[in-house]
Amino acid sequence: MTWQDPAPFLRGTAWLDEHGRAVRADPADLARLPWDTAERAALPIGVRLEFTASPGTRAVEIRYRAAVPDGSQVLRELAHCFALWEGDACVHEAFTRPAEEATVTIPLPGRAGPFTVHPPESQAPVVLGLRGVGGTLAPAPPRPRWLVHGDSITEGWWSTRPAHAWPAVAGRALGLDTVNLGYAGSARGDLPTAEHLAALPAGLLTLAFGTNCWAGVPHTAPLLYETTRAFVTLVRRGHPDTPLLLLSPLLRPEAESTANALGATLAELRTAMEEAVRDLVAAGDERLALLPGRDLLGPGHLADGLHPDDAGHARVAAAVVAAVRGA
Repeated sequence: MTWQDPAPFLRGTAWLDEHGRAVRADPADLARLPWDTAERAALPIGVRLEFTASPGTRAVEIRYRAAVPDGSQVLRELAHCFALWEGDACVHEAFTRPAEEATVTIPLPGRAGPFTVHPPESQAPVVLGLRGVGGTLAPAPPRPRWLVHGDSITEGWWSTRPAHAWPAVAGRALGLDTVNLGYAGSARGDLPTAEHLAALPAGLLTLAFGTNCWAGVPHTAPLLYETTRAFVTLVRRGHPDTPLLLLSPLLRPEAESTANALGATLAELRTAMEEAVRDLVAAGDERLALLPGRDLLGPGHLADGLHPDDAGHARVAAAVVAAVRGA
């Protein structure tokens, strides 16, 4: 059995760097990005393998390399799990360790698929090759690309597996190739990111930023209003007619009525973003839709007061699916 090139099987990819690694910001334009955005963009969030299997294929073998954490790294105990999904069901999970090079074997259920393998995202694993055991593998048919930009919530923080993050859940329901461009700690309406989105092919776009404009880099309501308009305008330069959904900030109890360093509450910032979207629609952008985020979750859905747990991610995904289908 010979190893197959993983490139035709990769999904959720936006760019490949000079070493062939999937990255989530334009590697030729990192200098214009905030350092935290560039750092998070190096992680393969949402990148996965999708394939079908010939009759008799008993398993898939995946050869990979991953950064080996030292004893001081706080993320060293995260589960290094390769999860096999068929449709909306997890079929098998294979737990391994980060290694400079290793192979993981995942049993297949004796069906053709299509199957999806979600690799672990910590330690930035790189898939070097894959092959079938007892049969052959073929890349799954391509699906329309969905670009999702946001912050740590979009990245999937506090979901127990990559497949449980709301963009992954919604992408399965909608039958789309989800490209997760969520940047934890960042996503503050940075205009170079809008130009990156404009340059990528897409059948659907979703923007879900704003929370980090309360405290990370404090904004006033008028500033976020204009930032939202400018961000959408730049995205529209590359996607004048592509459906675009903006999800305004989700509930963040500590911030709703607390003023930031410039005197703005998250409630006021959310209102400014939503007004910007409504004004753009009124000005003629008929393919732009708004999903207000405030009431999608309750405090009980927040694992740490900010990030949703798995049930919260599922609720956000359901709301996004309904909004996309409704629009």
